[in-house]
Amino acid sequence: MAELSRQPARRPVVRAVLSGLVLLAALAVLLSLGTWQMQRLAWKEQLLADIAERRAEASVPLSAIEAVKAGGTDIEYRPVTVTGTFENGRERHFLATHEGQSGYHVYAPLRLADGRFVFVNRGFVPYDQKEPATRPEGQVAGEQTIAGLARQRLEGKPSSLVPDNDLIKNVFYWKDLDAMAASVRIAPEALVPFFVDADATPNPGGFPIGGVTQFELPNNHLQYALTWYGLALALVAVSGVYAWRSRR
Repeated sequence: MAELSRQPARRPVVRAVLSGLVLLAALAVLLSLGTWQMQRLAWKEQLLADIAERRAEASVPLSAIEAVKAGGTDIEYRPVTVTGTFENGRERHFLATHEGQSGYHVYAPLRLADGRFVFVNRGFVPYDQKEPATRPEGQVAGEQTIAGLARQRLEGKPSSLVPDNDLIKNVFYWKDLDAMAASVRIAPEALVPFFVDADATPNPGGFPIGGVTQFELPNNHLQYALTWYGLALALVAVSGVYAWRSRR
């Protein structure tokens, strides 16, 4: 009988222990998420600093960028100069916006002296000027020298939410370099394995509008970290108030 009478007395203790464990687990998760966001903040700030440093470098020939890439160093946003002839009839169009206007970035293959091709993002055109015939002055002929920034290729679709590229309509929702090349019959061995974003040097007729490279990367990690730490603090406060009231 004495053993049975002690059973109800143990239940509040067990509940208190379980509640404490759950509280500690939740607190550990919240603190871990906050710390992770602080680590992401340091990484993002270093990335932005690296980008700014690369952009300030002197422009180099395409061959120098290829050598840097072959050595395993990041080429993203490094200034580059490339000379060749645009294959204007092989333009590929990437859905984009510019200063609030919807349209496309024009990716045109530039034929190099050695017979290879590099896709150059020549810049933005509005929806109604997607077709090259609507902007004949911008279809420059002959050898051209383009100054811009090297951009890494994407290894895959950025997200499952991004639509598949429409090769028939020549509308790209993500920059698939292999698909761009294959759709205009450029063999993989004849393809430079990265893009070049042209600078803001005006094109004849005003289109495409160059210099469309985006440098502003989202950096909300401090806000996220404060949110997680704030939730952890709130959890401790609420638990403390509850414990105090329970004792009373």
